[in-house]
Amino acid sequence: MPASPSTARAINDRLALRLLQHEGPLTAGQLKQLTGLSRPTVADLVERLTAGGLIEVAGEAGEQRRGPNAKLYGIVADRAHLAALDVRTEGVAVLVSDLVGRVLAEAAVPIGGDTGTGTAVEQAVTLVERTAKEAGADRLHTLGIGAPGLIDPATGELRDSSGLPAWHRSLVAALQERFPQARAHVENETNLAALAEQREGAARDRDTFVLLWLGHGTGAAVVLDGALRRGASGGTGEIGFLPVPGTGGLPSATDCEGGFHSLAGSAAIAALAGECGLTAAGARAAEPVAAALVRAAVRPAAGGGADRFLDALADRLALGAASVVAVLDPGCVVLGGEVGQAGGDALADRVAERLRRMAPLPTEVRPSALGGAAVLRGALLTARESAQEELFGTR
Repeated sequence: MPASPSTARAINDRLALRLLQHEGPLTAGQLKQLTGLSRPTVADLVERLTAGGLIEVAGEAGEQRRGPNAKLYGIVADRAHLAALDVRTEGVAVLVSDLVGRVLAEAAVPIGGDTGTGTAVEQAVTLVERTAKEAGADRLHTLGIGAPGLIDPATGELRDSSGLPAWHRSLVAALQERFPQARAHVENETNLAALAEQREGAARDRDTFVLLWLGHGTGAAVVLDGALRRGASGGTGEIGFLPVPGTGGLPSATDCEGGFHSLAGSAAIAALAGECGLTAAGARAAEPVAAALVRAAVRPAAGGGADRFLDALADRLALGAASVVAVLDPGCVVLGGEVGQAGGDALADRVAERLRRMAPLPTEVRPSALGGAAVLRGALLTARESAQEELFGTR
């Protein structure tokens, strides 16, 4: 049974909006080509979506073209404002954007380990309010929040996790109270980093890969056939608990000491660097110490201690990566986080060489293109996609 005219129009509108979401501004001719619709049908839907305040003229295609056929149509950017948060053990970073993802304001605040829960939550919420005001956002439509720890796949809530500050779990509720009209989406930070690396970073050409997160702690995100895998309890990628040789102990259900974290967490990397005589001289502002040490080691004139450090670190990272490769055969491992980005090809090539000896499955190893910024980018991508789907009915 053929669709009614109104149903057909709705289907065409959703198709055009979905293309504009993913491709950015397009001309009517490009919409015709991508949708396969007739020129009159495209003209009608452009007029309809423009009148409805969903799309607007966003410029012209090419300096040599003028007139109606050259107009670029894009999503109305200020129809909604979004906030993305990267919640760490030591602080919070936030950015506010318009509906097409253009960043309007961003800021961060450190939160010390001895800060009480109420004070920490108030500092974080105030940061979001101040950044939204700076961006000119009267209200926030969607919040994308990246946090360490497990996200319950049934409820989407952050679960209790050992070793993480108590204020993390209280923050989401406080944000919902302060921004009652905003939709909040919470996701594990490593999963968001993997999403960003796949869309904008080191894994843009891969639909199957593993991101090995190397920051304050360790983690992994698994993307198989284009889909992020979270596991039955949301714990896919808790690689810090992986039992590995060389730690002098075994992890427990409540403590990852003795697991891979003890070899590749930031404290372990800093200790290893100290053993090799390296310091973090010349560190960038706000750069984690472990990342600064790795960045110093890959400099051309770093010296013999740097090579010893990088070789030893690659030995450690290859233990975790080889376990993942043996089970999942992802074909590609991205060394993520600030440490992975700082190590660049020098560290990635060392890990790849060790993997070739340890695992029979061919695996490419790449450094992160986004580093620690990947969490915010992933949170923004998630918030943007959710808001556009809701506003435009393109689910």
